[in-house]
Amino acid sequence: MSAEQVSRLDRVDRSILRLLQQDGRASIRSVAERVHVSRANAYARISRMVEDGVIRGFTARVDHERAGQGASAYITLKIVQNSWRTVREQLLELPGVAHIALVGGDFDVLLLVHTADNHALRELVLNRIQSIPQVLGTRTMLVFEETDQVPPD
Repeated sequence: MSAEQVSRLDRVDRSILRLLQQDGRASIRSVAERVHVSRANAYARISRMVEDGVIRGFTARVDHERAGQGASAYITLKIVQNSWRTVREQLLELPGVAHIALVGGDFDVLLLVHTADNHALRELVLNRIQSIPQVLGTRTMLVFEETDQVPPD
């Protein structure tokens, strides 16, 4: 996103974003009322933010345990230098991968995964991720409890 697009987000746009992060199913009318603009104005602002890529989509927040994904983990990867794009494409194909980030520091990639149980997690790490040729090593951190941060009102 360019600096121009960032600077175009005013107080009302940021309020709309916060509301949609809290409830992606909120109606245009409800959003308009809560930010004190007309429905047409709210609709135009949301449409612009979607077109500009500020809003990348609308999703549901999932309770992974209730959805049958009782094991969650953050997995760090050390990868061959300059292999990020290749590794990312292979990681995107894996079941249960919720988030992939290229990071700096002691490791190169951080994954958040959700699996049915520890057996499925073990299979994912030992047989799928570690079999990617460009992955030099992994470290798995089990998630005992999760709390999603939802922007305040």
